[in-house]
Amino acid sequence: MTPASQAAQTVTPAELVARATAMRADLVAAQADTEERTHYSPQLHRRFEAAGFYRMYVPRRYGGLEVDVPTFLRVGIELGRGDISTAWGLCLAANHALQVGSWFPQQLQDEVFGDGDFRCASVAAPTVRATAQDDGGGYRLDGAVAYCSGIPWSTYYMGQAGLPGTDAEGNPRMGLFVAPRDAFTMLDDWGHTLGLNGTGSNSIRFDDAHIPAHALLEDVNMIDVDVAGGTPGLALHGNPMYGGRALCIFTMSLACTIVGGGYNALDEYADQMRSKPIAVLPFSPRSEDADFQRWYGAAFVKVQTAEAALLYAAQQHMEACRLNASGERPYTFADDARLAAIAREVIVQVWEAVEQNLYRTIGSSAARNGERFERVFRDLAMAAGHRNTMLREGFFRQIAAQELDLPLAGCAR
Repeated sequence: MTPASQAAQTVTPAELVARATAMRADLVAAQADTEERTHYSPQLHRRFEAAGFYRMYVPRRYGGLEVDVPTFLRVGIELGRGDISTAWGLCLAANHALQVGSWFPQQLQDEVFGDGDFRCASVAAPTVRATAQDDGGGYRLDGAVAYCSGIPWSTYYMGQAGLPGTDAEGNPRMGLFVAPRDAFTMLDDWGHTLGLNGTGSNSIRFDDAHIPAHALLEDVNMIDVDVAGGTPGLALHGNPMYGGRALCIFTMSLACTIVGGGYNALDEYADQMRSKPIAVLPFSPRSEDADFQRWYGAAFVKVQTAEAALLYAAQQHMEACRLNASGERPYTFADDARLAAIAREVIVQVWEAVEQNLYRTIGSSAARNGERFERVFRDLAMAAGHRNTMLREGFFRQIAAQELDLPLAGCAR
């Protein structure tokens, strides 16, 4: 363990959140450059390293902070209040240490966490093919993966690979793998969408890349890992958090940046209220106008409600991990799907609060290209149409079937 990582272990949750809060103004100032570059700068990257943000979910055994899920989300909220794209890229490079530390064997964890330099983008789509080597020496990976948020600063990638054949239910087989940076090539293909252009969501390509056998878990789907009875990470680290599922974690890692984005929009709206008059007589300041106060207040309460729901889901996840680790109650797919659905509603509620209460009333000047509010609005709009949010209706049906003990129709699983 390095001296830096030893020092990082002494950081409290409150100090981590304070460090993120202190960066907000700089993130706002860097928004345009981040979007043009398509990912945040080397200077910000080094500050995030020094602050310990990448090591929040890395186990203490390897010099990490091993913070709980609510702390991670609070940091993401504060960063998103400065820049949604930056927070999105960072959170999706930092959060997958939790899954690697939970599901993979010690040999793999020793390798990827051991040098203290772990950042890992991930995508659930199995667009890569894995071929087992005849001599048992590992796997070869081929194929491309799109939307690898956080990949510019990642040292690893965790993803799904198609395997030959089908499973017992006739579905295509998949494996979950971790590959180092030198196993893939990052493509220069990000930065042309409506929003979130600074997230570093580039594609990557594998061309006959080799990974060892212990770096791939056969017949494992990352959104439905059976953790009943414990996991390698729970046995290794003794923390129930490393014995949990991940569908809600993935969704909460997005949602925290969006909650921060809601506050980001509110901050700019408040500045406009203080600096601009209403458009009709008596041309009084917007801040003194009852309608502007109502519009701001409505959005503020809705964003705060979304934040409360997100932190509730995080606490419920931690409790589900604890109960699973103690043997009192298994952490099921139904539990994970319900908590992920709450986090998904957080994203939708923030978007609707900003779109309905703030965007429609802030004025066209705030929507000019390059304005802070314009960029926040585009980022939130892009998040509202994200693949995760598109799964909303399917999961509603699945949750209803589970709660009412009905056959699954239009299963989202």
